[in-house]
Amino acid sequence: MSTARTRRARPGGTRRRSSSRPVRAGARGAADNRPGRRTTRRPARSTTPRRGPRFTGRAVLLGALVLLLALTLAGPLRQYVAGRQELAELAAEQQALDQRAADLQAQLDRQADPAYIAQQARERLTMVLPGDRLVVVGDAGDPGDTAQDPAGSTARNAPVPWYEGLLGSVAAADGDPSETDPGPPAD
Repeated sequence: MSTARTRRARPGGTRRRSSSRPVRAGARGAADNRPGRRTTRRPARSTTPRRGPRFTGRAVLLGALVLLLALTLAGPLRQYVAGRQELAELAAEQQALDQRAADLQAQLDRQADPAYIAQQARERLTMVLPGDRLVVVGDAGDPGDTAQDPAGSTARNAPVPWYEGLLGSVAAADGDPSETDPGPPAD
């Protein structure tokens, strides 16, 4: 017995054999080239490429994932930026404090010097060393000054009761030349 199978004969009397060879993709079979067979024309392809929908399901899903990722990272990113800004501010404050500490240390070193202490005592406390001369020049307004006051200045410096000051300022506002500023009000 043979292992090959035979096909049954067709009623037309012709037998058709099938080939066991693989057919190349895109190659036409021999039946398409038979004479007398009606061929149909395919419509000509247009020059513009056919476009599918702009947003496919994958594109929408990808966009949603990117949006979710951006929203997830927005909070920590904002905290990171705020933390960096705070660190910069603290670094500037630290630098200012270091400069202030250096200035204060220099002032302490200067005040430890005996020559600086003697100079400050002479300027602030009018300290005089033995053998030095002290000359004090008084102002004209000192209580010990015996110079004469200018005429007419005593009336201005005398305190005036508050109601006389009020009436005097009302009279001055009305334009009365006889009343002038009466001076400071008395308490």
